[in-house]
Amino acid sequence: MGLRDTYAYAISVAKGKFDGSAQEKDGKLHFVGSVKTEDEKNELWGAIKTIPSWKDDVVADIKVTGGGAAAAGAQAGKTYTVKSGDTLSKIAKEHLGDGTAYMKIFNANKDQLTDPDKIQPGQVLKLPSA
Repeated sequence: MGLRDTYAYAISVAKGKFDGSAQEKDGKLHFVGSVKTEDEKNELWGAIKTIPSWKDDVVADIKVTGGGAAAAGAQAGKTYTVKSGDTLSKIAKEHLGDGTAYMKIFNANKDQLTDPDKIQPGQVLKLPSA
């Protein structure tokens, strides 16, 4: 079974959203192309990360090209730098007005977060719209 078979789910998620290719080269699966929004990029990364060995298998260069559509999910590029003692719930309550909206922050930052309970001081998180 090749890597394209292993990552069939990620490839199916990419269909219709991803303008590029997923090619097997040198024992790795190379995702190279673009999507219109940050949400689409996060969705594709989420699908890739369903395979535990993705870090060893995948090389990805996924660009967001949607301009206005990409910015629609973020507060005009607003970010927050994590401080000691912060939680995503605390950040969500402070910046989105609702502590239960922490998953919105997590989903907007899936490129750097793998667990909503594991944020580190100094991380710069993108803030989604409330």
